[in-house]
Amino acid sequence: MSPQFTSRSVTPADLPAISELHAKTFGPGRFVRTAYRVREGTPAISRYCRATYLGDRLIAAVRMTPISIGGAEGALLLGPLVVDPDFAGQGFGKRLIAEVIEAAKVDGQRLVLLVGDEPYYGRFGFRPVPPGQIAMPGPVNPQRLLAAELADGAMAEMCGLVAGVPG
Repeated sequence: MSPQFTSRSVTPADLPAISELHAKTFGPGRFVRTAYRVREGTPAISRYCRATYLGDRLIAAVRMTPISIGGAEGALLLGPLVVDPDFAGQGFGKRLIAEVIEAAKVDGQRLVLLVGDEPYYGRFGFRPVPPGQIAMPGPVNPQRLLAAELADGAMAEMCGLVAGVPG
């Protein structure tokens, strides 16, 4: 019998398990990352946050935070994406990313931004942000600031400082 994996929207009841998986996977240093500063003061869950379970066990989760860029809304910050190390390399992270990007596109979001590695995220359409076009509220390696256009021309329309959109 094959295992039963389910992917669904995150609920408040999922937050303790997600927090525990973040601690297990990323450690305490995760809180000093600039992306965490963007998420401060925003709801812990948006309509785009998803989780994958094997029975009752959380094995992967992704957070998507509504953001503004230079005051313009219509963008999301992807991350953190976390996969339980016991399930790494099995496609659970890729599946979640594909699901949230498709949902955001259907809803009319224009751009998804993240801080990550282009070799991994490039397969989803993420490309480096042109230098100086988009600024995070703290230090970020500019080569790791990536964006995926969900609407034609969205990248050219977005410039300025990134801020979380309060709920």
